[in-house]
Amino acid sequence: MQLSVHLNFDGECAAAFRHYHRLLGGELRTLMTYGSSPMADRVPVEWRDRIVHASLELDGMTLMGADVAPESYTTPQGFAVVLSLKDVERARELFGSLAEGGTLRLPFQKTFWSPGYGLLVDRYGVPWEINAES
Repeated sequence: MQLSVHLNFDGECAAAFRHYHRLLGGELRTLMTYGSSPMADRVPVEWRDRIVHASLELDGMTLMGADVAPESYTTPQGFAVVLSLKDVERARELFGSLAEGGTLRLPFQKTFWSPGYGLLVDRYGVPWEINAES
């Protein structure tokens, strides 16, 4: 069994996945636009540059995403993408980078379970928990 995260965006999927790839590394496997998909002739012209499927491979895990129709898009809530890292300084660095242009919910700090933990919503509206393993 494999569990993956699939994020919905309102037109910013390509920018978000390029940003995540730059910060997290891994392999950006897919950034397929609606215009390059088999359903290109069935989507409005203004949708042809939006992403129908994105995938970023990270250490055997896959982060996926897509731009969804405006009437289907809702602001993400009730979950967070959790990144756990062994290196507290790398965790702090990623937290700071993901927080740029976003909203802090809990500043990166030491907790009773971690030498560094923080909550944020990034510039694309995606909630993140960054956790340094103790």
